[in-house]
Amino acid sequence: QLQLVESGGGLVQPGGSLRLSCAASGFSLNSKFIGWFRQAPGKEREGVSCISSGGGSTNYADSVEGRFTMSRDYAKNTVYLQLNSLKPEDTAVYYCAVNRELRLVGLCALNSGLYDSWGQGTQVTVSS
Repeated sequence: QLQLVESGGGLVQPGGSLRLSCAASGFSLNSKFIGWFRQAPGKEREGVSCISSGGGSTNYADSVEGRFTMSRDYAKNTVYLQLNSLKPEDTAVYYCAVNRELRLVGLCALNSGLYDSWGQGTQVTVSS
């Protein structure tokens, strides 16, 4: 059945980079918009980035704009989040998510209520 698995997290120094992956099994991502969210210790879950079903539109939170880049590979049924110029405040568990039924053409949004299927998360820690 439907499954999302995140990977690529780890411990890096401030200014470093990571590439997170979200691989889908049991269904196709090609008609779905996809979001990345994160949750830091003691804080509420927040939207980080999303990409439209066609890959032509992306949105980013103000806190990561210019540092993070989202992309997708239809052949591999996988989406990616490139994290550059990392800061300690980026430390969090990062989750990818999709909506199983809703189709948004040419756009995406970072409202958590738009997503109903979530991966288990991958830990990103930024520390000197």
